[in-house]
Amino acid sequence: MAYLLMVVEPRGQRAERPTADARVLYDKMVAFKDQLQREGVLLRAESLRPDEHAVRVKTRTADNMQQLLDGPFAEAKEMIGGFFLIDVATRDEAVAIARRCPAVQWASVEVRECAPCYVN
Repeated sequence: MAYLLMVVEPRGQRAERPTADARVLYDKMVAFKDQLQREGVLLRAESLRPDEHAVRVKTRTADNMQQLLDGPFAEAKEMIGGFFLIDVATRDEAVAIARRCPAVQWASVEVRECAPCYVN
């Protein structure tokens, strides 16, 4: 089964971190990605730019018109900083991998099973 491990980090945290410290943390995440590749469970991993570079596409209910909302998103206190898409047999395996992720030291890692949108 495919599981998405999303790194959910506080907005603004990256801007406050010195570049040298950020590079050390990034290198830890790359090493984690490389380990998942060696284990044969990694399907894809990416780091994402902060949400001030993001755009949300939304359809307004009243007139069915689409609108674009540029980030950062004032209502959000957190942002998705990156993800790992893995293929493991059980949720417990996915959670065990999430617990090993270096990002749990400065963010949270949300584990979501991939499934069709009609599956509850």
